[in-house]
Amino acid sequence: MFEFLKTLTDPESIIHYGGLWLLLFVVFAETGLLVGFFLPGDSLIFISGLVCATKPDLLDVPFLVLLPALMLAAVLGNIFGYWFGRKAGANLYSRKDSLLFRKKHLITTQAFYEKHGGKTLIVGRFLPIIRTFAPILAGVIKVDFKAFMLYNIVGAAAWIGSIATIAYFLGIKFPWIENYLGYIVIGLIIVTAIPVIITYFKSKKSVA
Repeated sequence: MFEFLKTLTDPESIIHYGGLWLLLFVVFAETGLLVGFFLPGDSLIFISGLVCATKPDLLDVPFLVLLPALMLAAVLGNIFGYWFGRKAGANLYSRKDSLLFRKKHLITTQAFYEKHGGKTLIVGRFLPIIRTFAPILAGVIKVDFKAFMLYNIVGAAAWIGSIATIAYFLGIKFPWIENYLGYIVIGLIIVTAIPVIITYFKSKKSVA
């Protein structure tokens, strides 16, 4: 189990050992399951687009099939998260912290939601933790489902479409870029983590 969880945190291992189906499951889990916040969404999508261009046999699926499949997984993940949030309701705020749940993540997402409203479901796609808890919080506060689905689809298309497409065309134009995947992954983690950290400290300050 530990080895499997370790594989789920390494985007290259996910693609190499799990192929397309594990890739889709991880995208679904990170955007809809309460425990999915630790999964490497951005870097995984980037690497999958890059692999489609530089090592097409690894995923064995054309880019024009991969792209909608990833979007569908992201949309379905958010739907699952939304209905989980509606079912769990405010009880989530009284839930005790555990290995795979931190109430501070929910509070950080709430602070982000209070500032950006429904756009959180679009902007939050690009931010770790926020993208996991945003649909759940939308369910908790009972956002209108039609409005939620609009934000859900637009957010999934923008998130997957931009990152995967950029990676794909970079792979076609500069195939040697895959030699620097480690640096790219670290860069993505740093860039996407900064807004989340800022939001978290602002929410702590307002509570204090």
